[in-house]
Amino acid sequence: MSDATPSADSSGSSEAGPDFDSMTRDIADVPAVEVITTVAVHLMSSAAVNLGLAEEGDQHKDLDEARKLITALAGLVTASATEISNFHAGPLRDGLKSLQLAFREASVVPDEPGQGPGEKYTGPVFG
Repeated sequence: MSDATPSADSSGSSEAGPDFDSMTRDIADVPAVEVITTVAVHLMSSAAVNLGLAEEGDQHKDLDEARKLITALAGLVTASATEISNFHAGPLRDGLKSLQLAFREASVVPDEPGQGPGEKYTGPVFG
């Protein structure tokens, strides 16, 4: 049996490409608030695309996916708000509310107040 893993030369880089371990930060060095806000921004961005708010608009619109992402974002923001301070949580809450309202607007049959994506965590959202 041969080893399928590329071998590293004396400089530490493999023949297959760069040594990503040396190019990335150790996750232990990243503050929790940075991890939480980064994940929240990714969820927001993905939800916006699935709401059809990207340049291509309706091409990527998928309200089922958007609902899941917004609900996950609501859970994350609600659960972490006291841990990350209002300085960080405030803008995340604002972004979440904007996505919840955009979802309501994009829906052919809007959810009842309190039944929209993430509203079990945030309570009813009104414009």
